[in-house]
Amino acid sequence: MTLFLITFVLLYGTLHLYVFVKLQLAFHLRLVPNVFIVAFMLVTTLAPFAVRLAERAGHEHFARFMAYAGYTWMAFLFFFFSLSICIDVIRMILHIASLIAKKDISHIAAAYKLFFIAPMIYALIATAYGYWEAKSVTIERIAIGTSKVPASVGKITIAQISDVHLGLIVREERLRAVVDAVKSVNPDLLVSTGDLVDGQLDGLDGLTGMFQEIRPRYGKFAVTGNHEFYAGIGKSLNFTQRAGFRVLRGEGVTVEGVINIAGVDDKAGLPFSYADVPERFLLSRLPRGLFTVLLKHAPAIDENATGLFDLQLSGHTHKGQIFPFRYITGLFFPLYAGYYSLQNGSRLYVNRGSGTWGPPIRFLAPPEVTLFEIQHAR
Repeated sequence: MTLFLITFVLLYGTLHLYVFVKLQLAFHLRLVPNVFIVAFMLVTTLAPFAVRLAERAGHEHFARFMAYAGYTWMAFLFFFFSLSICIDVIRMILHIASLIAKKDISHIAAAYKLFFIAPMIYALIATAYGYWEAKSVTIERIAIGTSKVPASVGKITIAQISDVHLGLIVREERLRAVVDAVKSVNPDLLVSTGDLVDGQLDGLDGLTGMFQEIRPRYGKFAVTGNHEFYAGIGKSLNFTQRAGFRVLRGEGVTVEGVINIAGVDDKAGLPFSYADVPERFLLSRLPRGLFTVLLKHAPAIDENATGLFDLQLSGHTHKGQIFPFRYITGLFFPLYAGYYSLQNGSRLYVNRGSGTWGPPIRFLAPPEVTLFEIQHAR
């Protein structure tokens, strides 16, 4: 953990330094404004730590203010950097080309104000749009035909939410959008594939009532994500259960004799109270003639278990949440968003997430509720 914190401060501090240097090249500011700018950047670099300390000390309003301000600035800074670094690369290519062609393009290379203002405008627009996008929950529909749904039942609908991250930022307003989206599709089943909560759970008790508005005929099921363990597994389970979910921790159930639902703990729970049940063992105990859904937070595939489940539902990746982070996410989870066919007839769906983590912003990765329509077919 200490190594992670040191790495974070160094990387985030370097990002601030990069912007500061760009600012100086563009405007050549004097001592007094520079002091204020450095002080501001120092505060924003340490803001994520201030949020956690204030939250733990019970200063919820201050922690929420710092979370919104600090994490929104983080997104703004990333947008600025992503365009500015592209401009720097282009400038470097032009400089090399000018040396080869022996032409003077110094007037272009020295347009520092333009090179600062353009990324600044882009960052402002992207941040504003990303804040709007994060509040605009989309409904994705996936149709699946299978002989494993009894003909007498015809069709089973499952709504999936994932990575809601209820906490300082995702509260009543944003949760209302998610709950209303689920209610609008009236599913037979509701599942949560982890990270329903984020950080400390103080002040979240009133949110369980929103989930209780959703009453699918086959019930609500959930699994743990990494943040359930970070927030404290006992409190997380208590909150999830009071919201009406049955938490599956290395167990499977046959619901009303029509579908199998199994769930496993996230691997982040290994240092804590992790329910270590091999997926193959878990799934092999369920009736083979019924459609089997495996709930698993991270989109990692256990090749020993393929063929024993029909559909694995996962989340965790947020599809990067803010473009172009999806390419970094893809390095760790190649199956990072959407619908995939696996070996032995199994399938995987990776939800983009229904909330946000860190910045209250999404960019080209809108939040979603997924509706699976599992239809009887011969």
